[in-house]
Amino acid sequence: MFPDIDWTRPWYDTVRPAFDSLTDGPFIAAFNANAARLGLVNDGGQPLRFVPQDALPEGMAYEAFIGATGCVPTRANLHDFFNGLVWQTFPRIKRALNALQAAQIAQAGVGKSRGPARDAATIFDENAALLVVRDGAAGRALVDDLRAHRWRDALFDKRAMFGRDCELWLFGHALMEKLVVPRKAITAHVRVVPAAADFFALDRAGRRDWIDAAVSKAIAAEGLSTAGFTPLPVLGVPGWWPDQDEAFYLDPTVFRPRRPASNA
Repeated sequence: MFPDIDWTRPWYDTVRPAFDSLTDGPFIAAFNANAARLGLVNDGGQPLRFVPQDALPEGMAYEAFIGATGCVPTRANLHDFFNGLVWQTFPRIKRALNALQAAQIAQAGVGKSRGPARDAATIFDENAALLVVRDGAAGRALVDDLRAHRWRDALFDKRAMFGRDCELWLFGHALMEKLVVPRKAITAHVRVVPAAADFFALDRAGRRDWIDAAVSKAIAAEGLSTAGFTPLPVLGVPGWWPDQDEAFYLDPTVFRPRRPASNA
């Protein structure tokens, strides 16, 4: 099943439990077995099912179809394979994103432009990563460095914080697909998720469940905006790539300085 995926890579830790739980055979059938076992539903409470792409009616938006039926059109490719694994890993976040997109489509139609809320939801769905950071001055300083593109300060000088005071969990299925062939320039749209110390005492399954609940609740309550993301070259995460010396983070073609604010 997609032998090009290297499951030893740390960036796949997020969805590896879902992959490990799949039964042998066609992956859509395995996805549906997991969906039933996990009790996955769409925002309307309908059971979630993975169906072939040609089940999507002509002219109907993908997100609206999921919202109306609970059926997720799925092709036999890496992109949709990772999408299914994310549904099984963060079902509440996926449900919240779909509810937001379906509501926007119902209100404004599909149109040539998605609008700001759907744009943010699409970016989140395709390319987001969730940076969970321990509440406190040190965590805020790390986030400030990332937002200011002080890459060496955040990722080299503060590298000991990763795994102890912060963790990056991938979410976007297009991001995971790109990382099958890793390149230094691959960049995630990061959403920062503050967490109390109790979070870091949970086991991995408990931390994943906490993230799913906290982020989905925030999306439902606050909506989404592209202003909420900050970029992060994924292979800069300490321990995720060899030879991360100081010079690694001084490469301006990847770790770019922040653009000055426009006065216009």
